[in-house]
Amino acid sequence: MYGLLDNLGKIKNENGKMKKIVVTGCMVGVAFRDKTGKYLARLKKIMPAVDEFMPIEEVGFDHPPIRSNEKSAWVPISNGCNNFCTFCIVPFTRGREISRPYEAIIQECQDLRNKGYENIMLLGQNVNSYGADLILGEKNVQVMRDIPGKSYFKNSHPEFISGSHKIPKQVRDDKGVMVNGKLIKPVYVKHLGKLRIPTLFPHLLEEVAQMGFTVVDFISSNPWDFSDELIDVIAKNKNITRTLHFALQSGDDEVLRRMNRWYTAQEYLKLLEKIRVKVPEIRFTTDIIVGFCGETDEQFKNTVKLAKKAQFEKAYIGIYSQRPMTAATKVMEDDIPYTVKKARWIALDAIINKPNVGKKSYRTLFKTNPVS
Repeated sequence: MYGLLDNLGKIKNENGKMKKIVVTGCMVGVAFRDKTGKYLARLKKIMPAVDEFMPIEEVGFDHPPIRSNEKSAWVPISNGCNNFCTFCIVPFTRGREISRPYEAIIQECQDLRNKGYENIMLLGQNVNSYGADLILGEKNVQVMRDIPGKSYFKNSHPEFISGSHKIPKQVRDDKGVMVNGKLIKPVYVKHLGKLRIPTLFPHLLEEVAQMGFTVVDFISSNPWDFSDELIDVIAKNKNITRTLHFALQSGDDEVLRRMNRWYTAQEYLKLLEKIRVKVPEIRFTTDIIVGFCGETDEQFKNTVKLAKKAQFEKAYIGIYSQRPMTAATKVMEDDIPYTVKKARWIALDAIINKPNVGKKSYRTLFKTNPVS
């Protein structure tokens, strides 16, 4: 990035015509949420050619992307995240989840299909919860979800909302939203005995799949928002991807709790099995963090056990490191030595991604770098 900006700075005023360099994305998001101003000042110092730093939520979805591939296209359907996993900086860099209007996504996908595009990838930090803010209002989703002891949704929303949060006029009730003259009823995802969120993603995915694309893919999917209706849509439409990415992060219940992940290891495995029953050819990839705060040898072993049961096609394994503003950085101790983290990374990578050497690596792991 620094090299690109340096090169752009050299040609910014070519031919006497002033050009403007604008930088956006997660790095800028952190800077604008740092109340001290130190991070933004640092960005300005190390990137002097930049004219403006812009938070990504101000960019919006109004500008069509420049596409270099004529067969495959990525289409954003939402931005931001409401989940606040303790290790993750995304809610602080991209803000709360904002869904793109349903009609705009459908129109862009149809235009791409008309132009001959064959493959489509729907993008969001958590595509499964797409549309919750369109139905309830952006500021109401978290408020209604966090109220204890009640079902998350009722026909009369105001009884669940404090006086400082009002429902916008454009928000529809539980009956659904009107799209191109058609009433679409939201799918309510049930978790831990409560209706967690309303989502329109099963409807959106099916409508895109029926446009005639060869492959319809999506990322990322949160395990606790994956509804039965969404599984049925995938099973019914053969052109929807048969490789699903489900971020596990850990296979130990206590570590998952510290991470603020809303499922247990057993619930995760049950979801994989439920999908495999309806879509036998399905394959799974995942994300896993090793060396999270307080992770013991036994807890890491639980991750290994789950990984073997899940039979992942591939895992993107990360060594835990602190991120500014996150709960883990603020209130937890990064207490696992780097040598132990690296040894766990090597062992898990071998088990999932290099199974022929995985068994040997795992046997030697705890002899060389034990941590209790």
